[in-house]
Order: sequence, then structure tokens, then C-alpha cells
Amino acid sequence: MERREQILTIAGHLFSQRGYHATSMRELAKHLNLQGGSLYAHITSKEELLLEVVRQAAERFLKVLEGLKGDPVAKLKGLVRGHLEVIAQELPRATVFFHEWKHLSPPLLEEAKALRHRYEEGVQRVIAEGVEKGVFQVENLRLATLFVLSALNWTYQWYRKDGPLPLEVLAETYAGMLLRALGVAASPIGEHPEEGGEDG
Repeated sequence: MERREQILTIAGHLFSQRGYHATSMRELAKHLNLQGGSLYAHITSKEELLLEVVRQAAERFLKVLEGLKGDPVAKLKGLVRGHLEVIAQELPRATVFFHEWKHLSPPLLEEAKALRHRYEEGVQRVIAEGVEKGVFQVENLRLATLFVLSALNWTYQWYRKDGPLPLEVLAETYAGMLLRALGVAASPIGEHPEEGGEDG
């Protein structure tokens, strides 16, 4: 692992566990076995580290959107699974993306907001496509988008890889609940509602 990537990884862990403001550069250097001055040979500021961690998380989430295929139901299922996989695989960075980003100051704060907005827009496009095709029954597109994101995002607070609920089961369960909330009749994962015809 390159030194800068190592710094970002440790920073992500510390920011997520202790909070951005409670993490000092001295503490970060100590975890990296570096002198304080040596750390600044790789970065310019703690705030730069925070933004970079946010960027890395945003890139992972945006890649989920890029990989979505199929009809609206398939895309929603892919979105749920992909979103939860990012949280499971990148929990510290995801935590920073969801929570610590707000400690940035302008103009870095505006960049973080833009990244978050891009992802939100992508999720809204998935739901809007379902509405346009008559698959999702949604009265307020904006609220539906926030509902889906809120349900998915909050998992960073409690999900653990070694917990009792496997990621695959969590993704399947969440997808089913969200699809029903969007007005889609219950159907097994992998089956399209329009093909199933009957509940159960």
C-alpha cells in the first residue's frame, strides 16, 4: 500500500471512530509511525484528508449507479445490494461520507455537497424511471428518494460483517421492503412483479 493511501485509510478509521475534530494530526502521525513533520510531506492539511476520504466513498457509491442494468425493479435491487456492499466493504469511509463531511469548510464543503447530490440524483433517476414505466407508484419523487436513501444509509450505524445477518440476506430483505414501499407487489428476488402475476 502506498504511503498516501495508507494515510487515507488510517484517517478514515480515526475520523469514523473518534470524529474529525477529535482526531489530531499528531495522533494520525502516531498511528502511521511518522513524525508530525513527515506527515505533511504527503498531505497539506487534515481537512484535505477529510475531503479525500469523502471523495473515495463517493466514487464507490457512484460506481454502483454506473453498473445498474435491466428494468426499474432490477435496478432498484442492484442499487440496494451495491449500496450495502459499499457500506460493508468501506465502513469507515462510508461513515465519514454520511456523517463527518459536514465539518468541511467552503469551498471544500461545496465539493462534498456536490458529490452527495450527484449520488442522490442518480438514485432519484432510478425511481423516476420506475414511475414513468408504471412500475413504481410514487406520489412524491423527492420524498421517495429520501426515503430509500435514509433506509439504506442508516445501516452504517449498526451493520457489522461478523453480525448475525449476512449481507446477501440484508440486501434481499431491504430490496423487498423498499419495493413494496414503492408500490411493487411482493415477489422473490430475481423475479419481476409483472412476470409473477400472484403474490407469494
